[in-house]
Amino acid sequence: MNSITADRYFYIVGRFLLGLYFLLPGLAKVFLFQDNLDVVILREVPFPAFSLSLVAIAQIFFGTMLMIGKYVHVGALVLAVVTLLINFYIHILFFNNLIILSIIMNFQYNIYIYILLLNNSILKFISHYM
Repeated sequence: MNSITADRYFYIVGRFLLGLYFLLPGLAKVFLFQDNLDVVILREVPFPAFSLSLVAIAQIFFGTMLMIGKYVHVGALVLAVVTLLINFYIHILFFNNLIILSIIMNFQYNIYIYILLLNNSILKFISHYM
């Protein structure tokens, strides 16, 4: 197996795993809607039921599309925005000006996912339109 073939398979497997990373939480938002809605209300996210539903739909649809290789670039951008909003509204908690360590770690982990999503989409956008 040459390097180009290996890179192609790694890309497909990586895209599938990244799609699965979004599909499963999206499904969890649907099946555990009330529990997730309570968290969203607690964090004072605007339009809680609508926001939660929209995020669940985006994660399920674009996570699935990433897995099968359709709308990869648009999906990656949408999921990057979703990840950024989730980090801002859900994962960053301030208690007396102290940030809890586990939340920092979760935020960093999501930033890595954000970078993976944007890396491919921005490069494709630049090569296509520039």
